[in-house]
Amino acid sequence: MKKKLLAILSCSAIIFTAAVVTATPDKAALPPATASEPAAEVLAGKVLQTMNSGGYSYILIQKSNGENSWVAVTETPVKVGSQMKFKGGMEMGQFESKTLKRTFDKIIFADGVIADPKPAEKAALPTGEKAASPGSKGSVASKDTSVSVSKATGTNAYTVKEAFAGSTKLNKKKVVIRGKVVKVSSQIMGRNWIHIQDGTGTAAAGNHNLVCTSKDTADVGDVVTVSGTLSKDKDFGGGYKYAVIIEDATVKK
Repeated sequence: MKKKLLAILSCSAIIFTAAVVTATPDKAALPPATASEPAAEVLAGKVLQTMNSGGYSYILIQKSNGENSWVAVTETPVKVGSQMKFKGGMEMGQFESKTLKRTFDKIIFADGVIADPKPAEKAALPTGEKAASPGSKGSVASKDTSVSVSKATGTNAYTVKEAFAGSTKLNKKKVVIRGKVVKVSSQIMGRNWIHIQDGTGTAAAGNHNLVCTSKDTADVGDVVTVSGTLSKDKDFGGGYKYAVIIEDATVKK
C-alpha cells in the first residue's frame, strides 16, 4: 500500500513540474545554464530593426561606437531610424523567444524607455538669446564703439555699466536706462527682446549690453529710454542665464 502511495505522489510531482515549465512565459524561458548580468545604466542608439511579440518590443539598435545590440522592453511604439534611449536592465545570453521562434545570442531586457525631455520654455527663445554665459557674453552683438548715449535723468536712472555694477542692490527694483537699440528679437514668448548699449562697459567684462523684455517695439538704431524691473541672475532654465535683465519694460523713443 505504501509503495502504491509513493508511486502516485511521484507521478503527481512530475505532472505538476511539467505544467509549471509549460506555463513559463518568454521572458523567463532562460536555459538553466545561461547567466544574466546587469547591463549598462543607459543604452542609446539608432533603431535598425524592431518587432513586437508576446507583449514586448524587440529593438535592434546601433550604438555610438558602431556596435549593434538587441534590447527588449514592454511593447512600445518604435520607429526605424529614430534615436532611442533605454534604462539599464539585465543582459541574457542565448535567450529563446518562443513567440518569435528565434534565439538571441545576447539581449538586454531594459527597465523602460527614456523619453526625451519636453521642450522647455528656453526652446522658444530666439537663437541669439540662447546664452550659456551670465549676462550676454557671446549671445549679443559686439560692442558698438560708435555708441555714446547720455544717461537718463531721475533718481532711478543708471547707465548700462552701472546697472551691472549695482545689480545686487537694484535686484527687483525699478530702473530707468537710456541707450541705443543694437538688436531686437520680436514676439518671443509674448514679448520683444531688446538689446541696448550706451557706450559704457566693455565686451570683455560683459557689462556693455543690456537685454530688456517688453510689449513695446523698437527698431535697431533707435535711441530709447527703458523703464522696468531689474532682475539679477535671471535663469530661464537649461543654463540660459542673464546676470542682469530688465523685465516688463516700457520703451520710449
